[in-house]
Order: sequence, then structure tokens, then C-alpha cells
Amino acid sequence: MEQRGIAFAACTGKQCERVEELFGDQAAKIWILGDSATRIKHQGGYVFESLLPNALGQRLIQRLEKIADDHVIIACTPTAAYIKETTTEEKAARVRGSYRVVKTVTSYSEIQEDFVKVTVYDPKLRCFDSVKQLSSFAADAYIVASEAAWIDITNQGVHKGTTVAQLQNLLAVSPQETMVFGDGLNDSELMAAGTYSFAMKNAFEEIKEAAAFVTRSNDENGVLRTIELILALQESKH
Repeated sequence: MEQRGIAFAACTGKQCERVEELFGDQAAKIWILGDSATRIKHQGGYVFESLLPNALGQRLIQRLEKIADDHVIIACTPTAAYIKETTTEEKAARVRGSYRVVKTVTSYSEIQEDFVKVTVYDPKLRCFDSVKQLSSFAADAYIVASEAAWIDITNQGVHKGTTVAQLQNLLAVSPQETMVFGDGLNDSELMAAGTYSFAMKNAFEEIKEAAAFVTRSNDENGVLRTIELILALQESKH
């Protein structure tokens, strides 16, 4: 891709620092649209960021705490992902799978920074129902259950589709020159950001319907295999 002048971006709910950890030495070569696409990081620096005001984030957290007392609220700021100190080790380990910088608090009210996002991990798979109970915040924040176990809450109007558009502007790249891949319900807007939109075989049906193409599943390295195939087709034309 480097030889062809193709930029690769990881567009993910994972914390930017966790993406850097996963990609290792290659991280400096890619664009990271991390923290549920609320930030764009490249070569160690942030070139875009949209934050949820602290007061709004605190109200959302208070509502989430009333909805259930046994799901995990992950309150993400520019410096760390915060969870309650009472979080079980099993649940904390699941959080650390997506977040490298994790800190604990006695109460979320201790957090003074604005929020990158607020995420919920619910191993009891109640997120679709929980989202319905957040409807009063719909005008102030972007709220989506990507699947039954996860909710992402970001600043109003900020999601994978809008942040990919930010990157396209930075790179002077059009949607017609963009490939996108997705599987979760938080990828709905992403499918509209690139002409060459691919849903994974294991994606939600709504995402398959929104995509131009369906490719192999995540377990079959569908993204990598599709990119390799497109590169090979381009090579055959030269």
C-alpha cells in the first residue's frame, strides 16, 4: 500500500494507545481513527478531536448508573479510560483488551476533563434495551449500541462516517477513492463514507444491506484478504 500511495486507517472503538500497542512499529505509518472515531492520530500526534462536555458526560453517566449497577461504564478522556474501582478483575481484563491506559476512580464525578466518549460494556447483553432508556439525550450526543454487549456515546454528530470524512479532507481523497470495512451497528454511517464499502460475512444484516459488497468474516481475515485482492487486480492492469 505504501508503494501505491494508499493510506491505511484503523477506524475503531479501541483507545488510540491500544491501537498503537497492537500495531507496534507499524503504528506510525497508519492513521488511527480511535476511541470510537472521536480522534485522529498520526505519527504520535492528534490532528482531530471532538470532545463531549464534562457536564453532559456526567449526566449521561448518572443515567447509565441508574439503568443498571452491574454493567461497566468506561469513561474515556484524552488522558485515560476510567472505570470504577469496584469493577471485577474479569470485567477489567475485558476493558484492557481495548484500552491500554486504564485508571480507576471511586466515583466518576472525580473526573474533571471533558470526555472523548463514554462506553458501556454489558456482559449480560442488555445494550439494545439500555440505549432506549437514553433517548432523552439523543439531541445532545451520538448514542449507538454497536452490539448487545457494547454502547458508545460520543459528541453529537461525531461517528465513524464524519471522522472518515475528516480524514478524506486531510488527505484530499474522495469517497470514490475510499474502501471501508465494517460489521457492527456503529458502522452504519461508515458504509456511506466510501464507494467501495464492504460488510464482513459475520456482520449484522443491516450493515450487509448498507454495504456495496460482502466479504469474508473477521475470523477469515476478510479485510486483509480483500485489500490483497484489490491490490492484485490493480497490479494485473499494469
